[in-house]
Amino acid sequence: MKWVKFTVKTVTDAEDIVISALYDIGLEGAQIEDKVPLTPLEKEQMFVDILPDGPEDDGIAYLSFFVEENDDGVLTLSGSATDRQTVLDSIRRELDGLRVYTEIGEGSITVSETEDIDWINNWKQYFHQFCIDDLLVIPSWEEADEKQRAGKILHIDPGTAFGTGMHETTQLCIRQIRKYLTPGAEILDVGTGSGILAIVALLYGAGHAVGTDLDPCAVEAVRQNLQANHIPADSFEMVLGNIITDGEVQNRAGYERYDIVTANILADVLVPLTPVIVRHMKEGGIYITSGIINTKEDVVRQAVEDAGLEILEVTRQGEWVSVTARRNVSG
Repeated sequence: MKWVKFTVKTVTDAEDIVISALYDIGLEGAQIEDKVPLTPLEKEQMFVDILPDGPEDDGIAYLSFFVEENDDGVLTLSGSATDRQTVLDSIRRELDGLRVYTEIGEGSITVSETEDIDWINNWKQYFHQFCIDDLLVIPSWEEADEKQRAGKILHIDPGTAFGTGMHETTQLCIRQIRKYLTPGAEILDVGTGSGILAIVALLYGAGHAVGTDLDPCAVEAVRQNLQANHIPADSFEMVLGNIITDGEVQNRAGYERYDIVTANILADVLVPLTPVIVRHMKEGGIYITSGIINTKEDVVRQAVEDAGLEILEVTRQGEWVSVTARRNVSG
């Protein structure tokens, strides 16, 4: 299988903002190359005592996104057929929009091709076990560190397109899930990806979960992660499709059914999603959102309030925001 690689040259300070903007047009799984020094935690996770000195940070970052290319040259982006020029034009429009209010540096774009072998497994060398509070997150190719067995263990293999739990947005969601989860709760995870949020909820006592996603690869990723965590397959129902616009997906998910709905997506998706998702929540149900860059916090808060939900709290980690709200009992 071939992939077309779109690489944006930007500045390190704009990495998250550029990635967020390009996620909005369907580009996912950003590969980041920069010279930012490793943090103490990152050094610790590399399991070496002494690291060689790296190059001096020059403030430049290269962000690469991979889009699947068929034999006939057609690209597949978010499940739809497209072509290189269309993707390139979309990236340029997003970058031009960002320049209006933030410094993104050169903003040049290069296009190249790569095979699976070049990148599909390389990320594994950077993903090591780590903790989210007392939850130990560990990939299948590592043994659990006995010193970190303070709480539960989550075995997660994200596959080629989904998250590991290391990103701030996922950690924000996990903490909120643990805070608001009740035994036997029904969970809906929109944009489930690797299934990490729903699986965490099941590990901590949820009764059943439904996950929706646009990417067919999510089905296998979820299946493997359920198996790795010894969770019965019938505890998690996978639904492919867009719950915002697809009535069949909405019907399969069910209405007024869920105690907790999680959506770790992006602000521009959360805005149209929120009024739709209210119909799937029980009265008193909790809505946990993340994937919100701090510059778009107000937009999401407004969408949540406009949908008739009560904002319970807003939590933050780095440049990212999570909004937690409740559907109050009517009457």
